[in-house]
Amino acid sequence: MNLALDLKKLLVTVVLAFVGILFVLPFAWMLSASFKLEGEVFTYPIQWIPKEWIGFSNYKEVWFGDHPFWKYYLNSIFVTVVTTVVSCTVSAMAAYGFSKVHFPAGKWLFFIVLATFMVPQEGILVPQFILFRMIGLFDNHWGLILLGSFSVLGTFMLRQFFMGVHNEFIESAKIDGAGHLRIFAQIAFPLVKPAIATYAILRFIWTWNDYKYPLIFLRTDALFTIQLAMQKFTSINGEFYSLIMAAAVSAILPLLLMFVIGQKRVIDGIAMGGVKG
Repeated sequence: MNLALDLKKLLVTVVLAFVGILFVLPFAWMLSASFKLEGEVFTYPIQWIPKEWIGFSNYKEVWFGDHPFWKYYLNSIFVTVVTTVVSCTVSAMAAYGFSKVHFPAGKWLFFIVLATFMVPQEGILVPQFILFRMIGLFDNHWGLILLGSFSVLGTFMLRQFFMGVHNEFIESAKIDGAGHLRIFAQIAFPLVKPAIATYAILRFIWTWNDYKYPLIFLRTDALFTIQLAMQKFTSINGEFYSLIMAAAVSAILPLLLMFVIGQKRVIDGIAMGGVKG
């Protein structure tokens, strides 16, 4: 019995390792190509280690060339970080209100909020475009931040975790004279930190990778985010794949760094949800 179980675990491990290698190979090729001369990019069979080491010359061209990536990087970092902080704060406060603050028609209001999730984003783009032009948020980073500041999915997800916070904590704080704002900040929020960290990572990834909203709501080149810069860089340097791969590696590095930093929090959030379930 134990032998059969061990063989099953070994087979599953081998299959998962093979699938993992398949997922990693494209990134490995992209990283390898970013350090190659253009003539070596499509050599067959694939040369994972460049014959002629050119250092970081491709990256220097991407970051400090005619269309310097560092400017677009700063734009994306500003928009993504501010959007993530604001969205986590708004979603967490809304989730706490829907789960721990009892008021008339609270459940119906929550159902109305959930119903907006069924409205496709493409269906409200034109009204958003007209509204943002009227209020002066078109071609503005703050307009992009406002668009991502509220998430129905984030509110719903965090509400489920706030519901797992025992009401005894809330009632004890009320007896001591604490209001809802203090209860949220000092009691409820720390108890659901893994869930909020998980949502923060997801929000960061969604905002960093967003191409649609910057394409529609930004016109000035100096305000472009990294995704628009990638499209522009590709159209200009379409025949230089080594430069494009260097730009692509640069574009995804913050996502990898964000995941490595927040990996433990994500695992804690998943475990927290599993225990609650």
